[in-house]
Amino acid sequence: MYFTGIIIAVCTFLTIGIWHPIVIKTEYYWGTRPWWIYLVIGLTCIIAALFIENAIVSAVVGVFGASALWGIGELFAQRKRVLKGWFPKNPKRLADYEK
Repeated sequence: MYFTGIIIAVCTFLTIGIWHPIVIKTEYYWGTRPWWIYLVIGLTCIIAALFIENAIVSAVVGVFGASALWGIGELFAQRKRVLKGWFPKNPKRLADYEK
């Protein structure tokens, strides 16, 4: 039996599960300003995945990078969700929400 697909699927699920709260916390504490960090992480991981010979590790690193890039859009979407009142605003950053 081959478990490669199952391993990659579980790692993908966990990676998405990890990025979801990271995006929420990032927006809460720093707003959308750190989007470029997500970009650097994403591009670095995707480029690194091209040079990793092991299929499972390469896939997991690639998925992590793609999730980081997807997180950029989610970071800006999270700001909109906060403005709609779906998530709490950080009281120390209330001036940021008036822009």
